[in-house]
Amino acid sequence: MAWRVAKLSVQSRTISALATSAASASPDSRCWRGIIVISGLIAFNACLPDSALAAQAVAQVLQPLARLMIGHGLQLPSMVELLKKALVDEAALAYGLGDKTSSDSRIALLTGVHRKDVRRLREADELPELASPMVPVAASVVARWISDPRFLNADQSPRGLARTPKRGVIGEPDFTMLVAEVSRDVGARAVLDELGRLGVVEIREDGYVALKSSAFVPKEGLQESFHFLAANVRDHLATAVHNLTPGRSTPAKLEQCAFVADLSEPQVVELQVRARQLWTTALQQFLQTATVAKQRSQAEPGPRYRVRFGAYFHDAVQVSESMDDGRPVAARKQKRKGSTP
Repeated sequence: MAWRVAKLSVQSRTISALATSAASASPDSRCWRGIIVISGLIAFNACLPDSALAAQAVAQVLQPLARLMIGHGLQLPSMVELLKKALVDEAALAYGLGDKTSSDSRIALLTGVHRKDVRRLREADELPELASPMVPVAASVVARWISDPRFLNADQSPRGLARTPKRGVIGEPDFTMLVAEVSRDVGARAVLDELGRLGVVEIREDGYVALKSSAFVPKEGLQESFHFLAANVRDHLATAVHNLTPGRSTPAKLEQCAFVADLSEPQVVELQVRARQLWTTALQQFLQTATVAKQRSQAEPGPRYRVRFGAYFHDAVQVSESMDDGRPVAARKQKRKGSTP
């Protein structure tokens, strides 16, 4: 039996991500069954619009969003208004005609939003930012802490830092120095209090500050958690949407994952532990490279860019006997029903 092949299809064009035959496989090759590498577009520079396929994808994306809405009391009328606002803003920003500002009529034509609503929404105030002023500074402090060699032990783990120079050893870095290198606008004490509130650091009896985790994951603070939800999911989705943009002439962006099925619960737990270990290593290496890139950028002209590099691990109980291709159950049943024996 041939191995199952993971294929990425776009407008009848396919890339094979995994393919081989059992005839040439080793005795242990059957272990790879159920493991599929799934990614977004890799090589295609353009695709044609397909509203039907887009609707199917959006329907699946909306499922966890609906769970979020119900869990936090956000009902349909509010969501409809948010969607209208997003459509109007995106049409005005990304679908203008050259240097001309898009008219209300053109935006209404592109989005299906009534022209009166378009005018009202274009004049409406922007939604407030979710992030509290302290979150970016606190996150930047942790990022510097786990990436700068001066703040690391020999084994590359974050070293404990004296709260102030007076509490530490002369010549060694301290927490006050760390914060000052990130921001001159916020005091070290304020940042320390915020990191402590979020459960990221602990203050030891010897007056040193220790980082609990190499990942900046707030343990408290609903506003901060929603901030990271919005920022991370927005940029992840924007990357996938970029790769599917009709007529795209720019290179595809990195957007890939690995999919494994038919696992027991203990094996899922072990995989999650391993995934966190891999992410910790990758994060540290990426931040070290990013620090050098930021320093080099200071002497280079041109527009400024922001970058987000992340990881996630999702597990769920399978709802069918086979979930090895990532397609929804309904889609597979429809294909079987319409296929000839």
